[in-house]
Amino acid sequence: MTSEKNNPKEIKAWCMYDWANSVFTLTITTVIFPIFFTEVTTSASKNDIVNFLGFELKNTVLYSYTLSTSFLIIAFINPLLSGIADYSSKKKMFMKFFTYLGSIACSALFFFNGENLVFGVICFGLATIGYAGSLVFYNAFLPEIVTADQMDKVSARGYSFGYIGSVILLILNLIVVLSPKTFGISDGKLPSQIAFLSVGIWWAGFAQYSFNYLPKDKKEFSMNLRLLTKGYKEVAGVFKIVQNLQFMPWFLLSFFFYAMGFQTIMYFASLFGEIELKLPLEGLIISMLLLQLIAIPGANLFSRMSAKFGNVKVLVSAVIICVLVCISAFFVTTHLQFYLMAAVVGIIMGGIQSLSRSTFSKLIPETENNSSFFSFYELTEKVAIVLGTASYGFLLQLSGTMRNSVLGLTIFFVIGLIGLLYLNKISNSKSPLNPNNQ
Repeated sequence: MTSEKNNPKEIKAWCMYDWANSVFTLTITTVIFPIFFTEVTTSASKNDIVNFLGFELKNTVLYSYTLSTSFLIIAFINPLLSGIADYSSKKKMFMKFFTYLGSIACSALFFFNGENLVFGVICFGLATIGYAGSLVFYNAFLPEIVTADQMDKVSARGYSFGYIGSVILLILNLIVVLSPKTFGISDGKLPSQIAFLSVGIWWAGFAQYSFNYLPKDKKEFSMNLRLLTKGYKEVAGVFKIVQNLQFMPWFLLSFFFYAMGFQTIMYFASLFGEIELKLPLEGLIISMLLLQLIAIPGANLFSRMSAKFGNVKVLVSAVIICVLVCISAFFVTTHLQFYLMAAVVGIIMGGIQSLSRSTFSKLIPETENNSSFFSFYELTEKVAIVLGTASYGFLLQLSGTMRNSVLGLTIFFVIGLIGLLYLNKISNSKSPLNPNNQ
């Protein structure tokens, strides 16, 4: 990489991709699509059992398993792709591929109406794969364009861009969803379908700025068997390197468990409000908007706190709050309680994600193969999401209530907390996690 680090134009381009793709997480996986999915797959007699490829199961369980399967697929192929990207210096090319895959799949959800269940599940799965697949290449740019002392700040800035962009589009979609007659829309499904289409257009459209100004790809390459296996060999090599590092194994182990819990909360927050508390659509959307807006100052607050107290201590505080949120969710009964809980989650949401990413970046040894390390990071997170969402769906299928599923997530957070506490104990004055060395 010949470009100098901390180039303002490259940093802005990197942050703008968060602006572009975060609309997927808010509109598709957090707010409108989960609610739309359960509504169009629930019969007039309130029967929520669907038939999918010969299997009968609750629509919310099918949603959970679709997420799990999508992240399992991306966890399997990411090492392959990151190896190719490192060998060929084609990070941007693969980032583009997954961006367009995700945006086209989101746009195709415009045609999902509940009767074509298989089509909707496939499009949702492909969109999730596109989103997750692009992130490994996007994240790999971070240590290449900024110095270590700027990683917390830039990582938080990226998440802030994402929250602002996703909130803007959700507000626009909210206007259409809540006042369809104002736009001459009489079909009750059409406002949500328009929202799905808008996500695809927004994602691909704003990503062009990032593609234009991020460091250019280098070298031509030809596909061969050695290239196809290189990624898995590199991830295996990263695993060996990680085992010999002093701090990274404990961070990744902790991250694996608390990500299992936190990511699952993010994917099922709106469904919990809709099904367990019977929140109306407008109430759910407003609560998720609140969550996103609070996440912006939350991400920056965590960045400043990490500079003063160190990454690990701040992450410990965030995970403790997550434990309390899960326990509180089991007992929540009113809409106001749900809104307050969403506000708390919003405060820690941006911080825990941006700080985890920048913490990992600081622990990476000097290397030109950042994609392989971030592929290992993404692999850790995606496997965590697979197990987290699958566990959530399994507990839901067994007990019939999401309250038990949320309460079960506390186990993951407690294990992650124990790992972070030990990491804090072994950290020393020379650790890159020490605020004096950041």
